[in-house]
Amino acid sequence: MRHSLSRRNFLGRAAIGLASTALPAIGWGQPAGQNPLRIPSLLAGEVRSGVKHYDLTMQQGMSEFFPDVGTPTLGLNGAYLGPTLKLNNNDRVSLHVRNSITETATLHWHGLHVPAKADGGPAQVIAPNTVWDADFTVMQRGGTFWYHAHTMGQTGSQVYRGLSGLIELEDDETTQPGLPSEYGVDDIPVIIQDKRFNRDGSLAYIGMHRDIMAGFSGNTLLVNGTLNPYFAATSRRVRLRLLNASNARTYNLSFRDNRSFEVIGSGGSLLATPESMMNIVLAPAERADIIVDLANGQNASLISSALPSDSPFLSRGMMRNMQAMSGEDFDVLTLRPQAGANDSPELPRQLTTISRILESEAIRTRRFELGMVMGMGMMGGRGGGRGMNASTPFSINGQSMAMDVINETVQVDSTELWEIVNDTMMMHPFHVHHGQFQILDRNGRPPHPEEMAYKDTVKVGPGETVRFIMRFTDFSDPDTAYMYHCHILEHEDNGMMGQFVVV
Repeated sequence: MRHSLSRRNFLGRAAIGLASTALPAIGWGQPAGQNPLRIPSLLAGEVRSGVKHYDLTMQQGMSEFFPDVGTPTLGLNGAYLGPTLKLNNNDRVSLHVRNSITETATLHWHGLHVPAKADGGPAQVIAPNTVWDADFTVMQRGGTFWYHAHTMGQTGSQVYRGLSGLIELEDDETTQPGLPSEYGVDDIPVIIQDKRFNRDGSLAYIGMHRDIMAGFSGNTLLVNGTLNPYFAATSRRVRLRLLNASNARTYNLSFRDNRSFEVIGSGGSLLATPESMMNIVLAPAERADIIVDLANGQNASLISSALPSDSPFLSRGMMRNMQAMSGEDFDVLTLRPQAGANDSPELPRQLTTISRILESEAIRTRRFELGMVMGMGMMGGRGGGRGMNASTPFSINGQSMAMDVINETVQVDSTELWEIVNDTMMMHPFHVHHGQFQILDRNGRPPHPEEMAYKDTVKVGPGETVRFIMRFTDFSDPDTAYMYHCHILEHEDNGMMGQFVVV
């Protein structure tokens, strides 16, 4: 059964007088009418003295996800989410972030290779009514990235309420002939998020133990803040920049008519060649650029289905019971080809060259063991503990996140092999700040074809060991740390995060 929520169902269920302030079943019901996909505005920056300046303002707003129902939200330069930032390789940029909300916040440039002081992690705090400037030169391959709040202990809540947006980083390869590149026309941002709503239309967040242990999952899907969206396509081929911006839900994406699509990018860069696929699995923070061919003139309905029973990313044991909502199917986005659609050139068969980093280049191997405590008395902390305890149930190498502890020290201009070991009963998407890495293997097996480019976030299934290799170039700062962490935001907020400095 696929799910959406009409205003009639919303108001009708709200009048029933259920015992809980949150409605666990809200979102189910007869499909509502489809809505045009909202396209975030494109912010390309204003050039002054050779530097591109971007102004972003965190603000509180009221959004209307359902007709005539207001939802308090957070956004950047608007009520919910932020504009898409357009960056180009070799740009000198200055991003000015004003905090106009009532909470302390941060803003992290997820996947960008930037100095630690410009990274926007938990240490780059922006107090209410103050401005933080991040200045750097863009120096990496083109790809699809994003930005989001990264506030200590509050990342999940602030991202959930809307403090995030997409980044399109372009270079000569990402805009080469044959690749759709007209923003909002044939190059479409697709920011996928799941929500839960209270009776009054407000967003429901943490309400029970499993929301922290399994990560928070909703029962209503939004794309770019649009319920049940469609996109009217005016070209034969459409490029979808898929971003899983949900707090914890993993999406198994395919098309209802089983059509194939071409995967051209994995977030941190293009793939060497397009990969024809029938489905793709995106964990929180993962991105993928795909090309969909609409030449047959039929609607193409992107859907998310439950992971198959043999998926290495499926939770085990009691964690599978805690994640009952993750087995639901969703309609994500319908592409409607328009009459007289413009033709599109053939895709290039060679997109880029990926030079594999050799394992022998690594001067050091580090091992990171992901840990969870399954005690039932825990209702969440804010990190800060040096060891495992009831309020910080998650850890890496037996240590919960502490702002005053530097867990690792890395030598600048070195290459390291990181080994991520997951002995828990659920998948964790592991993210490293500072730059991009290449996956070497999963349990000794080669990575999936769509993982053969550069990445900054990797799925590590229960019982899996994933090894990747990474170069730590350009930036050193003994006083300012980068982060590594699980990108299930409730896990990150409750201890599954560590810090490293590059010296």
